[in-house]
Amino acid sequence: MKRLTNFSIGVFLFLVSQVLLCAQDRGDQPNIVLIVADDLGYGELGCQGNPQIPTPHIDSIAREGVRFTNAYVTAPYCSASRAGFLTGRFQTRFGYEFNPVGAHNEDPSAGLPPGEETLGDVLKGAGYATGLIGKWHLGGTAKYFPQRRGFDEFFGFLHEGHFYKPPPWEGTTTMLRRKVLPGGKSEGRWISSDGKIVQTAHMGHNEPEYDANNPVYRGGTPIEEHEYFTDALTRESVDFIGRNKDQPFFLYLAYNAVHSPLQGADAYMEKFAHIEDVQRRIFAAMLSNLDDSVGEVLDKLETEGLDENTLIFFISDNGGPTKELTSSNLPLRGGKGEIFEGGIRIPFLARWKGKLPAGKVYDKPVISLDIYGTAAALARAPLPEGRKIDGVNLMPYLMGKKAESEFPHEILFWRMAKRTAIRVGDWKLLKNPGRNRSADWQLYNLSKDISEESDLAKSMPEKVVKLREIWEKWNGEMIDAVWSPRKK
Repeated sequence: MKRLTNFSIGVFLFLVSQVLLCAQDRGDQPNIVLIVADDLGYGELGCQGNPQIPTPHIDSIAREGVRFTNAYVTAPYCSASRAGFLTGRFQTRFGYEFNPVGAHNEDPSAGLPPGEETLGDVLKGAGYATGLIGKWHLGGTAKYFPQRRGFDEFFGFLHEGHFYKPPPWEGTTTMLRRKVLPGGKSEGRWISSDGKIVQTAHMGHNEPEYDANNPVYRGGTPIEEHEYFTDALTRESVDFIGRNKDQPFFLYLAYNAVHSPLQGADAYMEKFAHIEDVQRRIFAAMLSNLDDSVGEVLDKLETEGLDENTLIFFISDNGGPTKELTSSNLPLRGGKGEIFEGGIRIPFLARWKGKLPAGKVYDKPVISLDIYGTAAALARAPLPEGRKIDGVNLMPYLMGKKAESEFPHEILFWRMAKRTAIRVGDWKLLKNPGRNRSADWQLYNLSKDISEESDLAKSMPEKVVKLREIWEKWNGEMIDAVWSPRKK
């Protein structure tokens, strides 16, 4: 009996040691959760200064972690930006420069080049379970499918947008762009008798056919989804966390909120009934819904005891399209599609309880590529051979292991056809041509002029020449676009 007792104790101690050993090994590789909002402007979160729409759950990531005030993406629109942060490389290094929309998503040459390894690829190679829940927008044909690009699981859609509720849009107030309104009018708004459908002519074109040949997928199978789509993505994310809590996981949660179409769920529309303008009210409903969804994901991590072993990033994929959504980029100039700060500077938050300092504001330039650099370093993931990774590991900068004078990036570069820019220190040189806009180089000192109001190009020609030389050197490292909507 005594021998049996000693044997039992020995087995018990062995099992405990194995659990502790597994926990120690598991703790060396933090979970990575990347939450991406779509078309969310720089000035819309509470922690970014917006008092109108409460975002307490997203704000808690900043309160319990780090808020970056000089954070950028690599492009002012969805697809190219995602190609950048998922590869850790300026996407112009591999010729990915434009934004496929509509039927262009199914062009077999439009998509993230198969030779580029995603963050899903490298983390999977380090032993992580990987899941993409939400929007892909990096190719709509078979060779680009997410499960061929490093993701074990996929729940979401492939194109640039999706309705949150399909017709007849039950349980929502839906605002649709129309070139011509009922009655033949081409200006103003039309509102249904019950107030649940709004048509607007202010954009001068029709709402894109987002759902055309763009089903919701579970894995490789198209399904019907009946829940409001933000809530559906949250449901799937919470489930993914629960099923993978015993192993390191990478969750790429790519919400399509607050991207059009504008559809606010009834409960949230009631919450913001005090906002008079219906367009702004729907936007507020969508953002608040997104915030509550982020809260559910945070709650799940806490409930499962994963808080201190999970690094969370929250970003927007580009600046907000203000006229389309009301999404504000204040105090920045411009918005989605433009190379001004409002198109490329974004809300960027990070939290890792017990590791990152709480409530820290970091004001040196960083870029979405650094998510790749940081996650790969922490996961001890082998990086692709023969490719320059532009993202850096931010942890030494945030933990005080780098001198205050050291910057993660001295130079940042952007190019989208004729729109291009370079930032060197506090100086930014850019061209943002377009309808009724100059194609000349413009020069701004961002430390003194965050709103890019005072163009110094004519008064400081020597600085323009110097920055153009740096731009030309960087541009020489890039390649021409492999795909363009203008190509046949």
